Amino acid sequence: MSDRKDHNQGDSAVRLGLICGVFAYGLWGILPVYLKALVAVDPMEIVGHRILWSVPFGALILTFRKQWRETLKAFASPRMTTLLGFSAAVIAGNWLLYVWAVASEHILQASLGYYINPLMFVAAGVFVLKEKLNRAQITAVALAALGVCVLTFGAGVFPWVSLVLALSFTAYGYVRKMLDIGGMPGLFIETALLSPFALVFLIWFSQAQGLAFGQGDIGMDALLILAGPVTVVPLLLFALAARRLRFSTLGFLQYIGPTGQFFLGLYYGEPFTPYHAVCFGLIWTALAVFSLDAVRQNRKMRAAARQPV
Repeated sequence: MSDRKDHNQGDSAVRLGLICGVFAYGLWGILPVYLKALVAVDPMEIVGHRILWSVPFGALILTFRKQWRETLKAFASPRMTTLLGFSAAVIAGNWLLYVWAVASEHILQASLGYYINPLMFVAAGVFVLKEKLNRAQITAVALAALGVCVLTFGAGVFPWVSLVLALSFTAYGYVRKMLDIGGMPGLFIETALLSPFALVFLIWFSQAQGLAFGQGDIGMDALLILAGPVTVVPLLLFALAARRLRFSTLGFLQYIGPTGQFFLGLYYGEPFTPYHAVCFGLIWTALAVFSLDAVRQNRKMRAAARQPV
C-alpha cells in the first residue's frame, strides 16, 4: 500500500513538473507576441521596466515560497553577489538584444539562437572546461556550424543576432551553474542589483527623449508593468519543473520556446529563403542527434547505477 502511494505521489510530481515545464517554455515561445504589442516603445525602456517591475513581483514570489532566508544569505556573500552582478549584466544584454530583434523583425534569428544554445553549451565545455566530445556530439556541432555557414554564404546573412544570443545565454548559464542558489532567489538578486541602474536610465531617458510610460495610455502602462510577471512567471514554472523532471526531459522541452518563436517569425512575414530552410534543417538534425545521444547516455548511466556494487 505504501509503495503504491509513493508511486502515485511520484507520478503526480512528474505530471506537475511536465505541466509547469510546458507552460514555462510555451510562455517563452510566445514572448514575441507581447513584445510586438510594445513595438512603439524603445527596447532600452522595455528592458528598464522589465528589470524594475521584476523586483516587487519577485519579492512577492519569494514571500509566497518562503525563500527570503536563502536570498538574504546569498546577498551577504561578496563572492555570490559579485558573480550574480556579472550574470545580471550578461542577461540584461541578452534581454536587450532579444527585444531589439523582435522589434527589428529578426525573430527567426532569435529562434535560431535558442536552437543553437544547447550545442553552444557543448562547445563551451570543450573550449572552457576542456571536455572531450563523443562522435554524436561532434556530428551535432559540425551540422550546426554547417547550417550557420549555409545561411552566411548562401543567403549573405551572417546570423550575428543568433550567435550573440546563444553566446550570452551560455555565459549566463555557466555562471549560474557555478552558484548554489535557486532560480527565483538568483533572479531577484540580479534584478535588485540592476534596478538602480535601470531607474537612473529611465529618469535620464524621460528627460532626453520621453518615456512611453506615464503618458496617459493606461493600456501601454499596464503592458510595461506586466514586464515583471512576464519575466518572473516562466522562470518560476521552470524552477518547479526542474525539481520534478529528469534532465533529459527538460532537454526536449526546451525546444518548445524557439519553435514557437520560429512559427511566429513566419507569421509576422519575416524573410524565409531556401537557405534559411537548409540552415534550420541542419540545426534541427543536429539537435535530434544531440538529444538522442543524451537519452542514450542517460539510460546507460541509470543502468550502471542499478548494477550491484
